[in-house]
Amino acid sequence: MILGLGGPELLVVLVVVLVIFGPKNLPKLGSALGKTVKNVREGMEGEEEDGEKPEDKTEDESASE
Repeated sequence: MILGLGGPELLVVLVVVLVIFGPKNLPKLGSALGKTVKNVREGMEGEEEDGEKPEDKTEDESASE
């Protein structure tokens, strides 16, 4: 079960996506979706590595001046 959907429901969703976008556009759509997910993950990892939020850095810099 993915997102609370069983096999028949996933099949219906895939058929609807295929009808809407067509078989020629599915590779482009998949590629764009993959790049978006990759960018979001990299952005989330970057925030965790910094340890501070960007807002905190600007407040610290202005307080030290």
